[in-house]
Amino acid sequence: MSTYFHYIPTQNVKSINKHAVLDLIRFTPGGISRVQLAQRMSLTRAALTVIVNDLMESGVIRETNSRLSNAGRPAITLEINPQSGFVAGVDMGATHLSILIANCAAHVIAEKEVPFNIADGPTVCLDRADSLLRETASQAGIELSNLLAIGVGVPGPIMSEAGMVVAPPIMPGWDRYPIRASLEKRWNCPVSLNNDAELGAVGEWAYGAARSAANLAYIKVGTGVGAGLLLDGHIYRGATGSAGEIGHLTIDPNGTLCTCGNRGCLETFASGTAIARMAREAVVKNQPTQLSQFERDRITARNVADAARRGDLTAQQIIAEAGAQLGVALAGLVNLINPNMVVVGGGVAQIGDLFLEPVRREVKRRSLPGSVNTMQITTALLGRRSIGMGALVQAISIALHRIADEKNLN
Repeated sequence: MSTYFHYIPTQNVKSINKHAVLDLIRFTPGGISRVQLAQRMSLTRAALTVIVNDLMESGVIRETNSRLSNAGRPAITLEINPQSGFVAGVDMGATHLSILIANCAAHVIAEKEVPFNIADGPTVCLDRADSLLRETASQAGIELSNLLAIGVGVPGPIMSEAGMVVAPPIMPGWDRYPIRASLEKRWNCPVSLNNDAELGAVGEWAYGAARSAANLAYIKVGTGVGAGLLLDGHIYRGATGSAGEIGHLTIDPNGTLCTCGNRGCLETFASGTAIARMAREAVVKNQPTQLSQFERDRITARNVADAARRGDLTAQQIIAEAGAQLGVALAGLVNLINPNMVVVGGGVAQIGDLFLEPVRREVKRRSLPGSVNTMQITTALLGRRSIGMGALVQAISIALHRIADEKNLN
């Protein structure tokens, strides 16, 4: 499991086992017993006892009473100690900035979200992220210096080792800017930098709709469209960090110009930006719609969703068309990687079944039976929090594994 995370522990057998045990405790809902740990890890009771004692002495785990067993006696399980420290998750989207502050058991204790424009460039955007993080930490009564680690998500392809984005279509001015190094200097603690859809997959896998799914595609549908791919239990990033850019699959070679410079990309059919554009075009054509009451250039995807819920046929048709086009692209993805779950998140996914049912219908119609019959398509259980929670997973991983490693060095 540690392959998800921006942390590489010391490499010896005892340490590797310790970090694996720590992750099993982290990601087992309700905690896990020593007997279960020994069975899962194929360790002797003596070897496991040494590891558990080390983790308890370092303060990262604690014992707790589980629900009554069949014999009526309380079972003792192990769980992450929420008092082991604090971390933060930062979701820098195209049009929003959100901050989560949590303890190391992933209990969120403060959060804020504000409008944002990633196109303002790194200097302005990182200043805003810094300011909102300090404000949110202050709200929680936590000094910034007490944060053990911070996870950050951005809407662009990530060069993971370098801590920067490369040629991001909707992040002008950010190409190869040293994001992670800049933030670590500001915040004086370890920072993990990841693609936002990738973090959405991690968040839903750890705490949401896709708990423990080995093969998962998280599809973020917001201003743009991106995918986070979890294959055989590992996030797949590709050779240069650009895997998952499903929004730039060509749907119509002669279609609308996309932000990437090509024409007819999926983003021009199924994103929030595309939904708003199609609504404006409908108003220009004098189609009967409640959307005509809005100033044309200010119509948003949320306006379209609201009108659709009120029974506006034109708005419903726009959303259904966007969902169908996403379904066409997802059918290809399903045939290619054969996931057991697809989770659709992002702002547009909040529309619900008006958007999701056309997605399901097209995927079922166009995918091979062997791929689609055992697969579930659902909305993100964590909603708008998916990416922020994924960022917290990364930050908690860094924090807990570093604390555990310090015990090895003492």
